[in-house]
Amino acid sequence: MIQGSMVALVTPMSPDNALDWPALHKLVDWHLEQGTDAIVAVGTTGESATLSVDEHLNVIKKIVDQVAGRVPVIAGTGANATDEAVELTAAAKAAGADACLLVAPYYNKPTQEGLFLHHQHIAKAVAIPQILYNVPGRTGVDMKAETVLRLAKIANIIGVKEATGDMSRAKAIIDQAPDDFVVISGDDATAVELMLLGGKGDISVTANVVPSAISQMCELAIAGKAEEARALNARLLPLHEAMFVESNPIPVKWALEQMGLIQSGIRLPMTNLSAQFHSQVSSVLRTAGLL
Repeated sequence: MIQGSMVALVTPMSPDNALDWPALHKLVDWHLEQGTDAIVAVGTTGESATLSVDEHLNVIKKIVDQVAGRVPVIAGTGANATDEAVELTAAAKAAGADACLLVAPYYNKPTQEGLFLHHQHIAKAVAIPQILYNVPGRTGVDMKAETVLRLAKIANIIGVKEATGDMSRAKAIIDQAPDDFVVISGDDATAVELMLLGGKGDISVTANVVPSAISQMCELAIAGKAEEARALNARLLPLHEAMFVESNPIPVKWALEQMGLIQSGIRLPMTNLSAQFHSQVSSVLRTAGLL
């Protein structure tokens, strides 16, 4: 059920940073029309760090209700306090999410045993499919392959979003994990290579602006059509790069604003895209036919 192109959806906001519900509704409709295979609500790209708990859960509920079972909705419910992660995960289950995405606890830098016990506790506390999320560049902690493989033995821990871009690590997990444990890319630039190794999809930032193309890319790569998948990815590479000229989700929200899909709101401490990058990102968007 969890595979293919999974958009790490932005959370639209007005210029005064209130949540923009009509824009969110339009974005979800667009992704359903464009072939996105799953929607990740309130992950890093959705600014989970700066939404209140009520806002966080309302976004999940709005998306779940609108999607109405047509594709899976994966709710970001990670936290660096285990009890908080349990609370968010239980609330996402109650809201009707199909699965939860739990980032490795950030800032407090737990040991590998601490990471294992944290995720084991959440899995035992809330009976919903759970996906681990390893992104050491943002969290300050790296969940090693050995820890992922220990956690993969827990029935409702169904996969990992691996965002390091390390193909040797991804291959080790794919080769040694149970057959029903999915490895998903969290790095657009290397997603094709991970899927060609046996990964099952891409939780994608770039899919916010070109959902149909990312869906096609994932379909080709999962089917093992390496030449076609790599050729499409080569055409998308400038977009992948443009979406990270500053910290995510700064560039992607600016791009969507230029495309007329959202307003300019973004919550501090994130800021709007620096002027020095405007021409670079605009040029890439124009070349892709998005402006």
